[in-house]
Amino acid sequence: MLLSINPQHVQNILNGTKRYEFRKVRCRPEVDSIVIYATSPVRRVVGEVELVGTHHGSLDDIWERTARHSGISRSFYEAYYSGCDMAVAYELGQVFIYEEPRLLHELGVEHAPQSFAYIGETMCHSQASIGGSTPVHS
Repeated sequence: MLLSINPQHVQNILNGTKRYEFRKVRCRPEVDSIVIYATSPVRRVVGEVELVGTHHGSLDDIWERTARHSGISRSFYEAYYSGCDMAVAYELGQVFIYEEPRLLHELGVEHAPQSFAYIGETMCHSQASIGGSTPVHS
């Protein structure tokens, strides 16, 4: 699954301070990896992260379970979910940083998704990997 993520949050995922990615919609259950697209001004696919769990529940329940490693403030969380009753939190595992950030078209994607898009086999685990990737932490 390809996710469009703000560069500040991307940095926090890559350095391990953000271990959850929050969304309003749950992905398919068979998704086990997230390809990270850093939005403007970066506009590159910068790496991947294992998806080790998906949590779905009330706003308070999800915040209580994820706050410590959320990488965001409670006020940011509440603003993001304004008008929503339910939250989705993707629990992130091993991070792989691409040695060379990639353009979307290298994944066969023409435009950055508003939230997420399903794509084929992830880059660092396929023969199509260009330039390799480096595991950083789990």
